Amino acid sequence: MFLVDWFYGILVTLGLWQKEAKILFLGLDNAGKTTLLHMLKDEKLVQHQPTQFPTSEELCIGKIKFKAFDLGGHQIARRVWKDYYTKVDAVIYLVDSYDKERFPEAKRELDALLSDEALANVPFLILGNKIDIPYAASEDELQYYMGLTNFTSGKGKVNLDDSNIRPLEVFMCSIVRKMGYGEGFTWLSQYIK
Repeated sequence: MFLVDWFYGILVTLGLWQKEAKILFLGLDNAGKTTLLHMLKDEKLVQHQPTQFPTSEELCIGKIKFKAFDLGGHQIARRVWKDYYTKVDAVIYLVDSYDKERFPEAKRELDALLSDEALANVPFLILGNKIDIPYAASEDELQYYMGLTNFTSGKGKVNLDDSNIRPLEVFMCSIVRKMGYGEGFTWLSQYIK
């Protein structure tokens, strides 16, 4: 329960304790979307089969309700991503930072998301997962290969009210080691209205 309490504490501190949000968990297959969703839901690390059909979970942490959608990442599943863009509050895009051969494919999908008009004002949290595996990409490498160098908005509290800059940032993490993604959620939570 430590992770749930910690996450609740962050959301209360940031004033999000009575908000509802719709968050999409996107990325290629085997990036860690389902693992992250279940880690947030019940802090259990379970081996999952590839997601075949879109699933949603309501995460209630304190007085906060998040409807999280895990849409799968295999090629056929990516065709339905657009069906879920309506009224989305945030996108969490996971990249397997160890599987460098798939970086071009992950970049194509991310570019399509970032250029879609329906998501023009939606904050994006990019999580470079699996940093616990030796030779996984560094944050700088991941930003370079995803074409995000000089396009991120900053990891601190960034006031974007007076600009047309989309909140977008990269955080490296290891879901299985429960590290890194908490900082990403802290960053993201400041942009959920």
